[in-house]
Amino acid sequence: MSMRFDCLTLFPDMMRAVLSESIIGRAQTAGILDIRYTNIRDFAENKHNRVDDYPYGGGEGMVMQAMPIYRAWQSVTQGLEKKPKVIYLSPQGKVFDQRTAVRLSKEEHLILLCGHYEGVDERVLEEIVDEEISMGDFVLTGGEIPAMALIDAVGRLIPGVLSSEDAYAHESHFDGLLEHAQYTRPPECLGKSVPEILLSGHHKNIMEYKRKESILRTLKKRPDMLEKAPLTDKERKWLDSIREEM
Repeated sequence: MSMRFDCLTLFPDMMRAVLSESIIGRAQTAGILDIRYTNIRDFAENKHNRVDDYPYGGGEGMVMQAMPIYRAWQSVTQGLEKKPKVIYLSPQGKVFDQRTAVRLSKEEHLILLCGHYEGVDERVLEEIVDEEISMGDFVLTGGEIPAMALIDAVGRLIPGVLSSEDAYAHESHFDGLLEHAQYTRPPECLGKSVPEILLSGHHKNIMEYKRKESILRTLKKRPDMLEKAPLTDKERKWLDSIREEM
């Protein structure tokens, strides 16, 4: 299985530099991920490659024009039998989470629109965008960083990008909980020892320990997540007893 991402951006070199490295870079070399970049300025149709203008009705800043974006989108979708989902990276979108990453990993092809300035002409958003996604309740200078975060989070879920499903199946947020603490060699460091159970070699006990540690860590750091976490009745009773002792 492979997955294609097309990024509509004003800064393709910036994105290419980051996404050509590490795991995502190796996945592209292996042909598992296909990440392409379309420079919106190439579709400006004016001698200065200008893609922004003053907003109607007044206001601060500039707004990205509709037609350069629309023509860039056309260049990507022309000839395709199925139009890929278009995601606009926007502070007004639904906040991105692991469930969204898993859902998007089922797509074969995504187009990511990276906005800039004070925003994008609403008409092109209405015409081509299927979904708006935000990385959080804050504002960045453009959509490139959120788009790269999305590609990284979604891309690593594609079979073959990581060594196995186990590489991500027990990570924070994947099953509604935060990940347990991690340790490596040496067994003693900075005056602290690795929990003995992790050195025991008893797989069942270790898995039970890690599960409880994940629940405890979530309780301490993100108790809001426990409302929707897939806990067994036994685990919820144990969690209630822990809360009573706190």
